[in-house]
Amino acid sequence: MSLPRETSAITLSLSDENATAALAARLTPCLAPGWVVHLVGPLGAGKTTFVRAILRALGHTGPVKSPTYGLVELYPVSGLNLYHFDFYRFATPEEFYAAGLEEYFDGTGVCLVEWPEKAAALAPGADLTITIEPRPDGSREVRLTASTPRARQCLNRLAAP
Repeated sequence: MSLPRETSAITLSLSDENATAALAARLTPCLAPGWVVHLVGPLGAGKTTFVRAILRALGHTGPVKSPTYGLVELYPVSGLNLYHFDFYRFATPEEFYAAGLEEYFDGTGVCLVEWPEKAAALAPGADLTITIEPRPDGSREVRLTASTPRARQCLNRLAAP
């Protein structure tokens, strides 16, 4: 008897913001302290919208803004400290350390990182990478890629019928 193969990536088509919110709601039970999630995609792809949907699924009712200028926003919600980062303005990866952001990745919170490639290899690696590609019809193609065993377990739950 062979065991089912673990899923390490899932690609989905999301037709609109409601579909994004539904995916975020299915993802949130996986999130626990120490998780790092990278959100990748061009400007306007929907990275902040995805973070907002995660926060709403966790019960946050206040505003959710992109941390482009402040670099990080903290949301204490559902017993989690959720940190929303945006590295878009980094001119060099070293700005990650210059900004003192490494202390947030100590394993006590959930870190959602927009534009992680701007910090290159200096920022901690992701458990889960969410790549969002907009399509001309307004829909989004979303690829979830697991890099750790706990993220693969999460994708297996998402892929289950």
